[in-house]
Amino acid sequence: MFKKILALGVLLVMAASAFLVYWTRDPLIAAGSTPVEFSIASGSGLRSAMKQVHAAGVPAPPLLMEFLARGLGKGGVIKPGSYRLTPGTTPLGLIDTLVRGNTIKESLTLIEGWTFEQMRAELARQTWLKHDSAELSLEQLLDKVAPGFPHPEGIFYPDTYVYERGSSDLKIYQQAHQQLMKKLQQAWDARAADLPYDNPYEALIMASIVEKETGKAEERKRIASVFINRLRRGMLLQTDPTVIYGMGDRFDGNIRKQDLQTDTPYNTYLRPGLPPTPIALPGRAAIDAALNPLRGKDLYFVARGDGSSEFSDNLEDHNRAVNRYQRRSQ
Repeated sequence: MFKKILALGVLLVMAASAFLVYWTRDPLIAAGSTPVEFSIASGSGLRSAMKQVHAAGVPAPPLLMEFLARGLGKGGVIKPGSYRLTPGTTPLGLIDTLVRGNTIKESLTLIEGWTFEQMRAELARQTWLKHDSAELSLEQLLDKVAPGFPHPEGIFYPDTYVYERGSSDLKIYQQAHQQLMKKLQQAWDARAADLPYDNPYEALIMASIVEKETGKAEERKRIASVFINRLRRGMLLQTDPTVIYGMGDRFDGNIRKQDLQTDTPYNTYLRPGLPPTPIALPGRAAIDAALNPLRGKDLYFVARGDGSSEFSDNLEDHNRAVNRYQRRSQ
């Protein structure tokens, strides 16, 4: 009798083992089905995590999943976050996903030439971010993400940032600022000689102007040289984008003669030198142009109407170019 019970027990163990092996390799979600999304709360233990997975609609028995994870020695390394389980994923694959922390990644893109106001609006639109900055004043925000900077314009790097669902928006601000400072320092260290900047921040201001003034990428370095040549000669920069920035909400899409004659800290038709801060988010190419401009004698440029510019090294030629391209006369 004992031998029969023992033999039966062995058969049951073998059958259970065979079932477990088969089950661990059988897809939890059939091919062609809709992926299932679920979240593991921070601080969840293994048993709680598996219950959360099951409650989200994944047909994975919590006790079996817990047994499998512990059997693999991975019971204590499940990572919290939001996950997407795709068709064909097996129990073994699910455990691997949770251990690796292959959470759902979202992304946002900050565009070259955007203002800080546009950047902040884009972050506010990200529904998967935790908006910790929403109740902060500008001063408080800068203190947390860019200490030492009193003004936010231009100090964040335009790029695509990937984040996990539930991440703080402050993390994006910090990453973007750190990236900007890294790129700026790299360009500053490799800058051309005898540039009219006292520090990297002044180069950043110039880069933001170049970013806003450039219609064709290949002209960035030449446009930078125009403004640098004017700075060296003590000439007014006379660049419309700075005037527009200084107008703020008063700008309606058109810049008029009276706007050029209205004083603001950013009116480079009236005030010499660089404006007090950047006017937009400059990209790497604009930063490089500001710190390694084309060597030339150009002092003027005017838009041709196709995105390119006509450059001149004297006022007479410039006026002819203005007549030709802006006033449409010969």
